[in-house]
Amino acid sequence: MSTNPIYRVQGLRKGYGRGWELDIPELEIPEGCLYSILGPNGAGKSTLLRVLNLIEAVDIGRIEFKGKEVLAPASTRDRLEITMVFQRPVMFTGTVWHNLTLGLRLRHLKPGSHLGDLVDQLDLGGLLQAPASEISGGELQRVALARALACEPGVLLLDEPTSNLDPYNTALIEHIIKKAAQAKAMTIILVTQNVFQARRLADQAAILIDGKILEQGEAGRVFRKPENPQTAAFLSGELIFKQKGDTDEYLLTQEN
Repeated sequence: MSTNPIYRVQGLRKGYGRGWELDIPELEIPEGCLYSILGPNGAGKSTLLRVLNLIEAVDIGRIEFKGKEVLAPASTRDRLEITMVFQRPVMFTGTVWHNLTLGLRLRHLKPGSHLGDLVDQLDLGGLLQAPASEISGGELQRVALARALACEPGVLLLDEPTSNLDPYNTALIEHIIKKAAQAKAMTIILVTQNVFQARRLADQAAILIDGKILEQGEAGRVFRKPENPQTAAFLSGELIFKQKGDTDEYLLTQEN
């Protein structure tokens, strides 16, 4: 894993009319690692991922990608280096094969053996001629992951890639993510609220609560010896999210 950051964020603030949804003074994501961003619902994880996708602008702050400051929307060249798999992926009209090869066609590339390997590893061989509109949720997520990996991006962004999936689909997707991470050919940023998944997969981790990164660093250290009390509470399952009227609050379960 490279020690050079592929992303460097400084003084980032982003809001939607209710204060700052993101307030991140500093964040560095090393190149070639699997970096997990964890936090409860409403913490700002998906918003941060869209910002890192270099399409959504911030209100205040500086974002560097590969050592160069970028402004959203970034150049086509920078955006083609990044591929994102959304929590609810979009499938376009046509067959599964048509959707699998869409990213390659947009980059003027032809399907090769790499895509064939992904089809086999993600158990998609029997679905290639099926209408993409008719596949199950788990199959859809596997197709979306294969479509993203087929482009061999420099950065792969994953937004809750296994939420609400059964164990079979979760295991397949985690296996491919881990295999891609071990190759060190790309940087993978995984947003999840599943602490166990992050423990299984991540090299580096950050805990995002209420739009702020409370802790970040080597995943083993963050999970074993968190320094921030709120981080420790979240990792132990004691921190919960409640809404009272127009106010969102994080509370410790023992204080309820």
